[in-house]
Amino acid sequence: MRTAQLGQLEVSRIGLGAMGMSHAFTGAGTDDAESIRTIHRAIDLGVTLIDTAEIYGPYVNEELVGQALRGRRDDVVLATKFGMVSHRGGGPGNLDSSPDNIRTAVEGSLRRLGTDRIDLYYQHRVDPKTPIEDTVGALAELVAQGKIRYVGLSEAWIGTVRRAHAVHPITALQSEYSLWTRDQDEMLPVLRELGIGLVAYSPLGRGFLTGSLRTRADVEALDDSDLRKSNPRFVGENFERNLRLADEVRAVADEVGATPAQVALAWVLAKGSDIVPIPGTKRVSRVEENVAADGVVLSPEQIATLDALPVAEGGHHTEAQMAMIER
Repeated sequence: MRTAQLGQLEVSRIGLGAMGMSHAFTGAGTDDAESIRTIHRAIDLGVTLIDTAEIYGPYVNEELVGQALRGRRDDVVLATKFGMVSHRGGGPGNLDSSPDNIRTAVEGSLRRLGTDRIDLYYQHRVDPKTPIEDTVGALAELVAQGKIRYVGLSEAWIGTVRRAHAVHPITALQSEYSLWTRDQDEMLPVLRELGIGLVAYSPLGRGFLTGSLRTRADVEALDDSDLRKSNPRFVGENFERNLRLADEVRAVADEVGATPAQVALAWVLAKGSDIVPIPGTKRVSRVEENVAADGVVLSPEQIATLDALPVAEGGHHTEAQMAMIER
């Protein structure tokens, strides 16, 4: 597989998001053995960037990833996130990027992951109660101690990214970016000015762009814990309107001789060698399909067709989740 540059960090052009193996999607946590096989297969296929977070579960996804990487730790760039669990009494779902909380969080992640260092450590969401300078200052101390190698942010916006980068180099910004979530087009020039890479989560639109959900009944059949059941883009008339986007992706896929998932990933890859999508899956067959997108070449006309698709109907998170995203 080709490689990409996230700042000074070289990684595979396509990574693997591990969240859905343990959290937030139908079937999460029901087959850890298959999830571990999926991580192993991804590594065998050249995937080096593995992404998790302490909030996934919480905690159990890091434990799963740590189990999968026993004996293979040096084969990957291991990324995790802090800041959506307050270890000072607030618990999961409470933003806390204070230096004291970071110092507690990193020790827990290192233990669960079974490693002595985290390659890329992200602030999961910006904490409005803690100046970003204090947060990044604490992370810089962890870099000096060798507990983390590189610093990342997630869903931060332009001003915060600039302020953070002035304290210590930011290697990557992780934000949602896909054919139906494109607000990072405004951020990309800033990232490139600063030499920061973009890690694109949900590059398949939580599965919508693959065409796997075609009716409202398909959504209703999902587990009640599945985040898509409350996602505005999967609800009511928005769902029906957004089907047109999936249909257009499939039409291009038919032209290319690829799957819709591969076309959606190829579009992200075409946007720059400093952008790394991290599609999530818990199945070997899907990781094989996703990795093969590295070999899919879209023509300028096909890229233009996909660029011209309308914006998806509905917010890409619930209102409560959007309140934690800087814009």
